[in-house]
Amino acid sequence: MLADAFEALKKYDWGTDLSALEPIDNAAIAQPGSASADQDLEKQLLAALNGHLSRDAHDYVCRKLAIVGTAAAVPTLAGLLGNQATSHMARFALERINAPEAGQALRAALVTVDGNLKIGVISSLGSRHDKHAVAALGDLLRDPNQAVARAAALALGTIGTPESVSVLQAAHPSAGGDKQAVIDGLLNCAESLLRHGKLDEAKGIYQSLASEGQPRLVRLAATRGLLACADQRA
Repeated sequence: MLADAFEALKKYDWGTDLSALEPIDNAAIAQPGSASADQDLEKQLLAALNGHLSRDAHDYVCRKLAIVGTAAAVPTLAGLLGNQATSHMARFALERINAPEAGQALRAALVTVDGNLKIGVISSLGSRHDKHAVAALGDLLRDPNQAVARAAALALGTIGTPESVSVLQAAHPSAGGDKQAVIDGLLNCAESLLRHGKLDEAKGIYQSLASEGQPRLVRLAATRGLLACADQRA
């Protein structure tokens, strides 16, 4: 059955009946599954990915690797990050693979891709809450591409560690046209710290953004944050 499904995958394209691929779906979500069975499925998916597939079949394989992929899948997926047609779904899988190698691959891609592909990689690092990416993302706050700099600020906010806060606060006075993105990142950091009960750290950020020198909407957001801190202490 599974072998037949992989044969069908070679011919799969947009609009093709998905039912022929059900054995792959079932194998990917089977609980409990043996480690050997999962590894076998991963190997077959990677072999398919290295073959000649339609764009839709390629995306399908990446979605399955997001479920069963391990460090073994990272090199193949990393090789797709620089291709406009394949980068998005490769990142989709790498974001969800719970292996340090996946984060390493995304961090390495920061220096090999540009433009929208780099923005996508930055977003994926934020989604992984990759604390090891903080220094590299901090450097990108000064990127001449304003969209890249903004993506880096927002990713740092999503990561939300004390190190992220320090990087964003250091950039804030000289953030130029991206000052608002840095502020948004700081607000995201504060919200994350607040959710994790780190009230003093969150309060410090909110207080720094509640001053008269900040835009009205920023002051309002910071004031709401200060009230939320007070509520949690009550």
